[in-house]
Amino acid sequence: MIKVNAGKNIKVGKADFSRRQFLMLMAGLSCLPLLSACMIEDQPVSIAAHVWAGYEPMFLARSEGWLDSKQVKLFETGSATESLQALADGKVDGAALTLDEVLRARANGLPLSVVMVFDVSAGADVMVTRPGIKTLGDLKGKRIAYEQGAVGELMLSAILQAAGLPREAVKGISLPSDKHDEAWDHGTADAFITYEPVARRLISKGAVNLFDSRQIPDTIVDVLAVRSDVLDRSHAAAIRNLISAHFKALGHMRHNPQDASYRMATRMGLPADQVMGAFQGMVLPDAINNRRMLAGPTPQMAGSARSLSDLMLKAGFLQQEAPLTGLFSADYLPAPD
Repeated sequence: MIKVNAGKNIKVGKADFSRRQFLMLMAGLSCLPLLSACMIEDQPVSIAAHVWAGYEPMFLARSEGWLDSKQVKLFETGSATESLQALADGKVDGAALTLDEVLRARANGLPLSVVMVFDVSAGADVMVTRPGIKTLGDLKGKRIAYEQGAVGELMLSAILQAAGLPREAVKGISLPSDKHDEAWDHGTADAFITYEPVARRLISKGAVNLFDSRQIPDTIVDVLAVRSDVLDRSHAAAIRNLISAHFKALGHMRHNPQDASYRMATRMGLPADQVMGAFQGMVLPDAINNRRMLAGPTPQMAGSARSLSDLMLKAGFLQQEAPLTGLFSADYLPAPD
């Protein structure tokens, strides 16, 4: 029990404290909430990503040591489908995905927020065919292999619309992108809806680019999506480290493309002299342009997300409208100069 005397001293048990010491003690106790807030321990994040040219700067940053291995773990997958499954299973905190995949995940109850844009596809997603297929109309009765995710479905829908063919006019073959090389070699399909660097490898084997994402502009956007419940103070340092490292790698690619190509070649499965070619057909926004796309009460990307959601609803890729509130966050981007 604390007993207060009429004199200048305060007695607590057997110990004597001056009034000044007592006041200092009480002031210290009142600061404990602020102290505990400052002592929040930084937590690491794990991010799933498959091989795609737009994501490779992130892996380049890891190989160069710009990514803090104690803060960020990159979980390598074979496809976007596998990355989404890792998210759903709670194995990772975020993933490199296309915006439509994020919308579908949110519609299915997986809380994701976009914190960075990797790239905007402007020709990097393609349909390549056997040389005998010369027009889109020639696809009638043919086998088309594609990854049965949102991008594959959107590309197939756009291709058939451009060809004037109904869905039943072709035979769709569900096949992850990491199996396309083997399927080409074994004659499994006549056409492949795929993306870089797989597309470049198939073209080197004789495939023909018959359709690409330039025909559906601003539809395929690759983003870094993180579980909304991870967007807190304890994970902020890790997320910022990942994003800053990605932008540093982009700068290295622009200033020293030969060195960057050599370092990315093995993971991309391409000769070093073909690596930069895999980035053709995509826009890689830097930190300034990311802020333009994601910041503010009505981000620039919000319009694209709404149009994409409407397109997916009409095509039957969404059963209900995906919630867009809290979809974008610019809080983890580098501060503007």
